[in-house]
Amino acid sequence: MLRDRARRRSRAVAPEDLLAGCDKEQVEAITTAATPLCILAGAGSGKTRVLTRRMARRVLDGSAIEAHVLALTFTRKAAGELKSRLRGLGLGEGVTAGTFHAIALAELRRLAADRRQTAPVVLASKARLIGEILDALGPGQRLPSPARRGSRTSSRLGTAHIVHDIAGEIEWSKARLITPAAYEEEAQAAGRRTVLEPGALAEVYAAYETERRKRRLIDFEDLLTNCAAELASDPGFAASARWRFRHIFVDEYQDVNAAQLALLRQWCGAEPDLCVVGDPDQAIYGWNGSDPRAILRFGDDFPGARVIRLAANYRSTGEILAVAGAVLGRRDRPRADGPSPEGPIPTLRSYADDATEAASVAEFVRLAHRPGRSWSQIAVLARTNAQLSAFRKAFEAKQIPYRALGDYLFLRRGVVATALAELSKAPNATVLSALAADLRATAASPPEEEDETPNEDEGGGLSELAELVEDYLRTDVVATGAGFRSYLETTMRAGDARDGSDAVDLVTFHRAKGLEWQVVFVTGLEDGLVPIAHAQDDASLAEEERLLYVACTRAEEELHCSWSKERSFSPGQLSSRQPSPYLRAIEEARQRLARLQGRSSTAARAALEASRRALASG
Repeated sequence: MLRDRARRRSRAVAPEDLLAGCDKEQVEAITTAATPLCILAGAGSGKTRVLTRRMARRVLDGSAIEAHVLALTFTRKAAGELKSRLRGLGLGEGVTAGTFHAIALAELRRLAADRRQTAPVVLASKARLIGEILDALGPGQRLPSPARRGSRTSSRLGTAHIVHDIAGEIEWSKARLITPAAYEEEAQAAGRRTVLEPGALAEVYAAYETERRKRRLIDFEDLLTNCAAELASDPGFAASARWRFRHIFVDEYQDVNAAQLALLRQWCGAEPDLCVVGDPDQAIYGWNGSDPRAILRFGDDFPGARVIRLAANYRSTGEILAVAGAVLGRRDRPRADGPSPEGPIPTLRSYADDATEAASVAEFVRLAHRPGRSWSQIAVLARTNAQLSAFRKAFEAKQIPYRALGDYLFLRRGVVATALAELSKAPNATVLSALAADLRATAASPPEEEDETPNEDEGGGLSELAELVEDYLRTDVVATGAGFRSYLETTMRAGDARDGSDAVDLVTFHRAKGLEWQVVFVTGLEDGLVPIAHAQDDASLAEEERLLYVACTRAEEELHCSWSKERSFSPGQLSSRQPSPYLRAIEEARQRLARLQGRSSTAARAALEASRRALASG
């Protein structure tokens, strides 16, 4: 073992090599002794590079012990990428890396073993338990009385939709540490639009918690709150955890929710050796419980913290950054002295309908594909999966290779294939919706084995499948399981997300986060899609702005934006559309860029004429 450890150390890079190619701010973030430390890392600023090099530097200079390093991420994929990068730096085998939920589950199981108790059993389906609670109310009593009396939504498409929405509200509440007793007040304050009246939903939430405890089950969100509670109440457990996790690093901190933050503070204890990295401008998961304000109040949550900002963008041209920044209300101009090279002004086009938009974008994609630029360096982005169907058809018509990220091989794998077979038998939309709710619940359930991470791989495939069902339900007014299967067969083609083949990527805004391409087409920029129709309150609208910012900043060299005056949401039916309200800011930014380029061109011509005159007179 000692020889293996020595060999790993011999492969480690020299400390000075960790700083090679880094700018001043990156060097400071990697080398500072400050802790707690918050690194605000904007799009394209080298976030993961800085985080892993800081971890490696801490281990190499002896200020951290590899076996006592905990790296917290939000997906298993991110944890795997982080460990892969650390291995490239000569370490990483001893680092504990995983999601908040996976580490919490492992800790609870370890605690149960120490106490010689039964390991926690995680609820397989929140939706099924809620359905049982509603059924127990009896005929004519399926909904609590406040919902039956004048509820504006109790007549929706059956119990399946009610169950789905209640499950979502419970998850929303638990992510924010809201109890059943506090739910009604908090939901009203947040302007929640729910399937039941807040008081009725609070009753179901309370019954759910009572029944869950009676069956000695915990749900996915309880992993966080139960682990935090045990750390707070058991000094021995807390001391053991803080001894093992002495040095904590958190990636994508802008995605943290209240329950995760409470657990993190318990793990850190009174003297936190903590480093977090994130970007408040890329906080796009508020609908899933994250709190975009957490990264901005890091100093309040962890007194004495230092904040370092990585301002340089090494991905996008200044012109792209100016347009993307305008969506967030900024008036940034390209920096001639910055790392971003000058490039073309982003385009903004309108089309008669979505089919014309798709055909035109396909033609522009063909033009963008040239010697030195592969198909895989081009992407088409849309707000929803359903919008991408038109682009699949247009690309097939023009014989342009494409892949829709996440839409392919996962359908053939294990539990996803089994779930798809069950979905195909659904007789109507109500049953399809109920099955989709079950898929989401199952995806959120941790696996049986301790060393596995919940809510990833197969779970991620189930969640993706549920999303495809929901997209299909929006487009087919007479939806059935057989219709859903046909929908998949006509819109999907063999291949896998970023599988190494040379193909244009078709991807939603959310799934584009963390990826980049030379040329990006951001499409369907219409009111009701961008921002999405159900975004009504200020927080949701602000998140929609950030989501569009994320989409735009995926582009390295060229950005093309577009919208349609009519769009087909149902076969054979076109709906009139209005441009996204964000397009005004984009167009104003484009005009400012055009004026700047015009002045630069005039100045350049004047300088050239002066040089010519000087040469002629000499």
